[in-house]
Amino acid sequence: MASPAAGERNPASNEVIIERENKKLTDLPAELLEYILCFPSLNHIDILHVSCTCKRLHDVCYGRGKVWGHQFKLRWPRLQRYYRQNESYDWLKEYRTRYIVGLQIRRTVVSISKRFFTEVPCVGQVLGDSFAEIESLGAPEHFCEDELLSILNSDKRKSLTLKYYAKKILYFLRQQNILRSLKVFLEQPANEQSALQGAVLVDQYCNPLAEVTLENILTQLEDIADKVRKCLRVSNASHPSQRATTGDCLVVEDFELQRQVICALNTVLYEQLQFTGNECDFYNPLNSYIHQVLLRRTGIPISLSVLYMTLARKLGVVLEPVNFPNHFLLRWCQKQRRSGDIYDYVYIDTFGKGKQLTAKECEYLIGHQVTADYYSAISTSKVLLRMVGNLLNIGKRGEGNEKSYQLLRDSLDLYLTINPDNVQYLLLQARLYFHLGIWPEKVLDILQHIQALDPSQHGAVGYLVQHTLEHIQHKRHPVLPEAKLRSATEHRDVQYSVGLIMKHKRSGYNCVIYGWDPRCTMSQEWITTMRVHQLSNGANQPFYNVLVQDGTCRYAAQENLEPHSAPLEIAHPEVGRYFSEFSDTHYVANQELQTRYPEDMPETLGTVGELYRLTPSSLGAAEGLLPHPSSVQPNAEAKTP
Repeated sequence: MASPAAGERNPASNEVIIERENKKLTDLPAELLEYILCFPSLNHIDILHVSCTCKRLHDVCYGRGKVWGHQFKLRWPRLQRYYRQNESYDWLKEYRTRYIVGLQIRRTVVSISKRFFTEVPCVGQVLGDSFAEIESLGAPEHFCEDELLSILNSDKRKSLTLKYYAKKILYFLRQQNILRSLKVFLEQPANEQSALQGAVLVDQYCNPLAEVTLENILTQLEDIADKVRKCLRVSNASHPSQRATTGDCLVVEDFELQRQVICALNTVLYEQLQFTGNECDFYNPLNSYIHQVLLRRTGIPISLSVLYMTLARKLGVVLEPVNFPNHFLLRWCQKQRRSGDIYDYVYIDTFGKGKQLTAKECEYLIGHQVTADYYSAISTSKVLLRMVGNLLNIGKRGEGNEKSYQLLRDSLDLYLTINPDNVQYLLLQARLYFHLGIWPEKVLDILQHIQALDPSQHGAVGYLVQHTLEHIQHKRHPVLPEAKLRSATEHRDVQYSVGLIMKHKRSGYNCVIYGWDPRCTMSQEWITTMRVHQLSNGANQPFYNVLVQDGTCRYAAQENLEPHSAPLEIAHPEVGRYFSEFSDTHYVANQELQTRYPEDMPETLGTVGELYRLTPSSLGAAEGLLPHPSSVQPNAEAKTP
């Protein structure tokens, strides 16, 4: 047998050395091996490979579960709060379950876009089916939510379509959980329902993607209460509130001691912390959300009253909510026992810096007399109805854009959860869903419920039933939009393409093109209203669907648009519906938008190459188009042509 050449090692000796090294490694104590296998640089693939090398390492990897527990915590740190420190878990099982749930969630999210595009008449139904798919997985909800958050927290400029639908699903899933919590809350005895807790549930439902928790709100209120106690200590060091500890149910009986609490509370809230009624922007929905009231230190009478009433109760003073017309108030009884006489109360205007009013002075707030019923204390559920009713009215006052429709939908959901038999709002909900073209089957259920509650509504109900059935029939045979080819003779005047970032010459807004028509397709009424005839080319020129930086969707004439000299990201909530990526100079259309405009992306790449003097290599992002399709709908929310 030939001996190995100089510098070469005998294969047999290699095996001996490896065997010795393995032996040395496997001879180490299990605790030390676990420590080595928990190095941050090792991922789950590495652990799988190690576990296949020999029985000893296999047993270490799978024995006590420490190695897989470390992998779980390393990969999904947000989930740690769901596990108790000293309890044992089957970490390999947890890892496998979370991993499989992640794959299923991503598969579902990716599939939504195509269905969302192909079933344009029934957008809500498509998303509803997808929500049902996720719920049918039977997976732990926190695993589903964690995967959706992982998608949303990935690279800001990429996977925009995937993020768009992940956000919608997360919005829905969180709302469903909050709605269940609200129903449990409403089943509690009336005297055990906290107005603050109810207000936080309303806040959470309308802002499901914000991290709003009752615990955090209570912590902030406890900090304010401590400031009030400190203020009280200056004037009365022996006040009962100084001896109370967190969690005590303190009740101050003496009226002078109560007065001291109210005085100190006003000093802290309105002088030190500068809380104020928002007179300048009264109809901003943020005024109704408790976490925003605390953050911005401004609100409307009802939201400020909920905070004021909760703080007073912490300090031993019982105040009651009063559903006064146009101006929510609190009342403070001046008798030892509750009285039925409205003149035995002082009324507190939290919107007016805690001003104390008599019953007569309350009428000056609204400019007319009211009956004694309006001075009565109301239940927590009625406080919530008033709060949600305010949001509902703001939604109805909106501009008819997606934001106002979402607020209207959310507030209707809340109102009808609290008061499910209100015919007026049931009919409004049915009309809203019908107008938006969503949930047709649910519309029929609502209409059936209305008919059972109030047969006199048969006219309105019959009309909506007929047209909803037509909608369902139409949904079964959807008409797909045809592809628009730039090379077609009738499209020869179209200069710009989807994905280009533009600036409006007259209005100055920044936008991105997501669709175009060779001629204006709006109604004659719109053309007249928008004074399109004053344009040099009138309606007989290409018009573009654009997403605008301010969150609106507009329909702009070609002569009013020009490519942006310094392209920038367009912060519009619908960007992900049409585009998969922002590529510094333009947006990359997702597959479904490319299906609609198959010749536009090469045109876009050519345009940005000429405009910004880019090399072909810098435009290579076009080859990385993500297969997360979306839909395209002609948008009638146009403003400036």
